[in-house]
Amino acid sequence: MRSFDEPGGNPRPLPLGGRGADGAPRFDQPVPPGGYLWWYFDALSDDGRHGLTVIAFVGSVFSPYYALARSLGHGDPDNFCALNVALYGEGGKRWAMTERGRGQVSRSRDEYTLGPSRVRWDGRALVVDIDEIGVPIPRRIRGRVRVEPEGLCRFIAPLDEAGRHHWGPIAPCARIEVELEQPRLRWRGHAYLDSNEGSEPVDRAFIDWDWSRATMAGGDTAVIYDVRPRQGGERVIAQRFGRDGSARPFEAPPRHRLPTSMWRIPRQVRGDAVDPPQLLATLEDTPFYVRSKISSTLLGERLTSIHETLDVPRVVSLPVRLMLPWRMPRRP
Repeated sequence: MRSFDEPGGNPRPLPLGGRGADGAPRFDQPVPPGGYLWWYFDALSDDGRHGLTVIAFVGSVFSPYYALARSLGHGDPDNFCALNVALYGEGGKRWAMTERGRGQVSRSRDEYTLGPSRVRWDGRALVVDIDEIGVPIPRRIRGRVRVEPEGLCRFIAPLDEAGRHHWGPIAPCARIEVELEQPRLRWRGHAYLDSNEGSEPVDRAFIDWDWSRATMAGGDTAVIYDVRPRQGGERVIAQRFGRDGSARPFEAPPRHRLPTSMWRIPRQVRGDAVDPPQLLATLEDTPFYVRSKISSTLLGERLTSIHETLDVPRVVSLPVRLMLPWRMPRRP
């Protein structure tokens, strides 16, 4: 927790990293003008046939509308919110990210409502009621997802030298139940939940980053954050998270090149030198980030990982800004 002064001069505790003092998700954290806060989780089904990623944004980081508002001095993050839902695997791939203004958004301690969708903490699990329309093909994604942590984690780390951007897992080891009406899907699997926050836009601090997480044989989760900031040297965070939420650092292995994406984004992942990583599937391929499923050896185990690469200069390039409204429609 951190403290800010109230108008009368008395300090009041505020949540940090999108969570409360107990480590559970908390959705009423103030976000400064021009800043951002997001809650992210991904999951793979036990049978390996399905995948899901959900991100709830306050101050949508990649929004061209938010970027324009900031340039005009109107960078209210609560006026630029979105729920990103991406489905992979059998039954078809679906992707939705509709941005909503302040009039369609509400945030309280345990609940975050974005239009017809809702994210809430019920005391034991993160429950997401999804009601979104996919793009570019307008197919509905509707149903409920429940992410139940095996243990809550309080680990938070700065991603930049100035400490304006932070990342930390909330539930690095979790179970998920997916029950969708549209498309009709039901499955269970293992999941990972974290949060990112920043007091300024990401393009002011970073050039790019690679991030990966993998579930290990005993149930632990290994995470590597490999960041290239604009100032200071390379920043690498390598942590092994236990099922109880504990965190232990480990030495990050060497970096390996993976095949570039269709949009020519270089992908790099860290893994043991004796058994190089392999690209299993490209889950998401965009002009500025790519999400992949890879196989690599880490801490002596052959693991399947979710891997992401973000190319920050492309996010703020004019061609990308002009393309994004087709993928991220806005409902004022």
